[in-house]
Amino acid sequence: MEPYDEQFDAMGCTVRVMIDPSSGDAGRDPREAGRQAREFILDFDRRLSRFRADSELTALNRDLREEVPASDLLRAAVRAGLRAARSTNGLVDPTLVDQIEQAGYRESRAGLAGVPIPELLSSAPTRESASPSPGRSWRMFEVDDERGIIRRTPGLRFDTGGTGKGLAADMVAGSLADFPRFLVNCGGDIRIGGNEASGSPYDVLVEHPASGNMPHRFKLGRGGIATSGINVRAWLREGGSPGHHLLDPSTGEPCWSGLLGVTAIGPTAVEAETLAKAALLSGPTGARKILSHHGGLMVHEDSQVEMVGRATIRLRLPEVRLRTSEVAV
Repeated sequence: MEPYDEQFDAMGCTVRVMIDPSSGDAGRDPREAGRQAREFILDFDRRLSRFRADSELTALNRDLREEVPASDLLRAAVRAGLRAARSTNGLVDPTLVDQIEQAGYRESRAGLAGVPIPELLSSAPTRESASPSPGRSWRMFEVDDERGIIRRTPGLRFDTGGTGKGLAADMVAGSLADFPRFLVNCGGDIRIGGNEASGSPYDVLVEHPASGNMPHRFKLGRGGIATSGINVRAWLREGGSPGHHLLDPSTGEPCWSGLLGVTAIGPTAVEAETLAKAALLSGPTGARKILSHHGGLMVHEDSQVEMVGRATIRLRLPEVRLRTSEVAV
């Protein structure tokens, strides 16, 4: 059987699924498993997009009832967002929908050109690490699996975007565990696994957020790796001030922490995604602490790359220092 390797657009990004076949004719056909993975991710996007009027997430956010019936998928997505909020003490906050729209992110920016990093930084406000929102409105959400409902204060909206790509990668990974090796890359939120993956790790290239070069390389055989950066979705707001999609919950404004991007390793893609966002929002000092256990790297505003924790033994750093931080394979 032939290996499967396909790229397609979903969730406002490029998705790539790679599956190695079992030796001989044993096991499932990776091509069929890959097609099923593709259909799952496309369906995930349709049902959970904040930008689709007909999505389950939009229906939840419009519903004025306190208790709203919700599908297994929607409950899983909300649960993942709440877990990220809890694990970061509210720094990764999935309830900042009003704030992100006011910042200029009302519609999908897929295919739209961003703003060059120098232009963003030249007019950005004072650098300051983010803090949780005093109101911590995410605590007003509750997932009740027994009754199949989501309970929350009416009018409070939820955004699954902060953990959705990692969750999608992890859910697909659950269906591929019997293959020797697989990789699911949802726009830089990556899950790697398989029953032979540890002995044959993937090379994961990390893009520098300012230059677009990819000089940094992780070797990873199992788990998750994700990148969060201010370059991926950036724009100029009315009046010319810069904006991006990573908000400081305490102000509802884009966070300028002194970091351009962070790559984090974690047990799963959604955990790595959460760690990367929390580290970037925390600024250099906080990021070092957050990344110290599983490892990662951060890119400072002066383009210097700093490896943290266990990443220093996984990363092969070239002699020449270049710049950026989206994950590619």
